[in-house]
Amino acid sequence: MFKLVNMKYILTIKDFFNVQNHKQKSSKQMESHEGFGVSVGSMPKAAFSYHGEDDDQIATVLSSDVKPRILLMGLRRSGKSSIQKVVFHKMSPNETLFLESTAKIFKDDVSNNSFINFQIWDIPGQVDFLDTNFDLDMIFGGTGALIFVVDAQDEYIDALTCLHQTVSKAYRVNPQIRFEIFIHKVDGLSDDHKIETQRDISQRANEELHEAGLTDLHLSFYLTSIYDHSIFEAFSKVVQKLIPQLSTLENLLSSYVQNSMVEKAFLFDVVSKIYIATDGSAVDMQSYELCCEMIDVMIDMTCIYGDDESECACEQDSTCIIRLNNSSILYLREITRFLVLVCILRDEAFTKRGIIDYNILCLQKAIHSVFDVRTKLNKPNGVLPVEGMNSIGHLANSTNA
Repeated sequence: MFKLVNMKYILTIKDFFNVQNHKQKSSKQMESHEGFGVSVGSMPKAAFSYHGEDDDQIATVLSSDVKPRILLMGLRRSGKSSIQKVVFHKMSPNETLFLESTAKIFKDDVSNNSFINFQIWDIPGQVDFLDTNFDLDMIFGGTGALIFVVDAQDEYIDALTCLHQTVSKAYRVNPQIRFEIFIHKVDGLSDDHKIETQRDISQRANEELHEAGLTDLHLSFYLTSIYDHSIFEAFSKVVQKLIPQLSTLENLLSSYVQNSMVEKAFLFDVVSKIYIATDGSAVDMQSYELCCEMIDVMIDMTCIYGDDESECACEQDSTCIIRLNNSSILYLREITRFLVLVCILRDEAFTKRGIIDYNILCLQKAIHSVFDVRTKLNKPNGVLPVEGMNSIGHLANSTNA
């Protein structure tokens, strides 16, 4: 359907893109993240039901019924609320020191675009799931991922006990839940201590599950801190598992990289700096950090010099270029209002920028085709037509050609 052009066979092409800055309003971005609190205590079943679904067309892309749900769980003061505020509310890590302990279940609706569209529930550490007032089926039944936060700077024996109880109950209710363990606050530990802590927690947690007969249950472990980009990378991995179109997006990016002489490509959500997809090559933490910093630079510059007269996202085409002192270039192009493509390439490859931009245009059309929201919503039960499904399959197959 869309074919990328190989740079090796085209020498020149006119760069026809009209580049203009597009202001990303922080206040508008934050409006999509405002949540609400549910008091802890006697918990009626209605307290765990969805409400206030987004009327925008993109609200039902990832699910025809409800949005995927992510639970943030762990003991008190383990850093759950700090993670949520830093990643999705752009709070400074130093400001999280003044956050009070969460006393109620807090639901955060994250609906930036057709790619990042889910709910986060911050569960207080003092919640007792043995209480009969809690409807475990309602809590865990609609959950896509459960993130359990373990404080690495504290004694984690009690945390592992709570982890085992929580995971066991959730798995019996919903075996499809993905269990993600954030070994948090590792910024104060040495590299050797980080590795040893992760090994010890992983070994203890898996042994308890094995003794309980839960051999099919898989736990994923991440070393995280809000003072570096590790928390964003970890959340990126979690969110990617909730995107059913992930394999298609990865194939498209891999095809783009192979045909454009690009070393690495990321598809970023601008608001959260979560990358929802990347090409097939390994992710280098330093490269990821550079891309995150570039997004911050773009937002700062567009807030100062951007033009906010136009509200139509399709008319915007923000671009940012940063040349590094190692002959590498960071190249950012806007795909949608909340989604950007960030590429890392060598200086000599950027001499053929015209074909790189042409391939980005092809990639942009392919991504919009994968997430054809209007076509989906215009059909009964939100099902794509047969030709739409065939088009998506063709895109996935063509990237391997």
